[in-house]
Amino acid sequence: MKKTVSVIGAGVAGLASAIRLQHAGYDVTLYEKESMPGGKMHQIKKDGFTFDLGPSIVMMPALYKEIFELAGRDPDDYIPMERLDPMYTAYFDDEKIDVSSDLVKLMAQLEDLSDEDAAGFLSYLKDIYERYIIAKDHFLQRPFRNAKDFYNPFMINQARKLKTFDSANHMIAKYVKDKRLQQILSFQTLYIGISPNNGPSLYTIIPMIEYLYGVWFIKGGMYTMASAMERLFKELGGTVHYNAPVEHILIENKQAKGIQLNGEQILSDFVMCNADFPYAMKNLVKDTEAKGKYTDKKIDSMKYSCSCFVLYFGMDRKYDKVDYVHNFIFSNDLDRNLDDIFSGKLLDKASFYVYIASKMDPTLAPEGKDGLYVLVPVSDLSTAEYEWNEETIQYYRNQVINKLKTIEGFETVEEDIISESYTTPVDFEQRFNAYNGATFGLRPTLTQSNHLRPQAKAKHTDNLYFTGSSTHPGAGVPIVLLSAKIATEELLLDDQPQSN
Repeated sequence: MKKTVSVIGAGVAGLASAIRLQHAGYDVTLYEKESMPGGKMHQIKKDGFTFDLGPSIVMMPALYKEIFELAGRDPDDYIPMERLDPMYTAYFDDEKIDVSSDLVKLMAQLEDLSDEDAAGFLSYLKDIYERYIIAKDHFLQRPFRNAKDFYNPFMINQARKLKTFDSANHMIAKYVKDKRLQQILSFQTLYIGISPNNGPSLYTIIPMIEYLYGVWFIKGGMYTMASAMERLFKELGGTVHYNAPVEHILIENKQAKGIQLNGEQILSDFVMCNADFPYAMKNLVKDTEAKGKYTDKKIDSMKYSCSCFVLYFGMDRKYDKVDYVHNFIFSNDLDRNLDDIFSGKLLDKASFYVYIASKMDPTLAPEGKDGLYVLVPVSDLSTAEYEWNEETIQYYRNQVINKLKTIEGFETVEEDIISESYTTPVDFEQRFNAYNGATFGLRPTLTQSNHLRPQAKAKHTDNLYFTGSSTHPGAGVPIVLLSAKIATEELLLDDQPQSN
């Protein structure tokens, strides 16, 4: 008889874990509080426009494809992809720079800035690639089940090679002097919710990954990945229950026994929890001993990533003078802007990102129209010195609109809007159980990374596992897919002696 697994949450890591376990021969049931799969990789449909709710940039496509290849499927049948070049446009006050991952084009752009910075960029790539290989081989793809898994001479030596104590900004400045190029090479730490001003320099692997492996677009937008994983899971025989918010995890004698849903106890041999780890520890794990060090007080004292305010604008025309899908609009004082996000201030000149998916897939908007997804990084709810209300929404909306009107191609943006909706930090907290509305979970500081981050295997409860952005190895769709792989392998490792 097959062993059973209850998976809590149909976010990216929950879906990937469910697929891996179903493929491995378990009888897997997935419980999701929302009415559709994806978690923050949700979708919004309104007035004929279709928007991705959260994630929008496809990096490391091999990790997206891996989950389908594992099951013997052709990824192109599920998530057809196209490489973007240029990857994005960076807008500064006085100019714009189209950023290519084609090395020939890129070098021509860099040499236009300065030969010294072009050489510095190549030195940066060499340095960070060597550190990336160490991180990939020894940290990102493995668990830290016990203290000795990190605290041994070999691993400590590898950790030293990562040179993590410098900040991303400071590290980049060693290689390139042009301020615009520094910002282009460091702002991506915001993809995982931490500031380049004080985030570990290792996270400059993110732009390196863009340059070496490209940025891609999945037909239909990012939600295609979520719906494709749901489809694969069902094809493998898995069961999904939507509108099914789990009340708590059943724990008896230091062992997970299943879940409680609508007052009913549903037993299973294992529990895989994809709910945000801080939320899960506070709300789903009721047993005090099972919490271990993650008491309510500890959860509240941890550092959280920034949040996001996302605007979804349906436009009454095509934006033909805006060339590319991904567009980053930088404040003229980005350093202050970043400091204000992480100190809780209301931003007066916010940097933001504009994603126009309908440029690549016209079916995402009515004929002759485009949809604009605008993301503003903002403070998480525990840090913010202001409330999220209609006044705050309009404050940021007006800031975005007024800035866009100064950019070529967007001049008529205000009168072009025929549909709009929003996702605020409060929505991330209430709809997706993102603790403090922190879109990317726990902030990946040095003291909340690798062996110091919550791990896949529960420390004080057998048969309970965690996956998702607040667990090791961290946030971002590709990394969360690795989290699912680690969590699944941990479960299989524990079950292996019983199956032999």
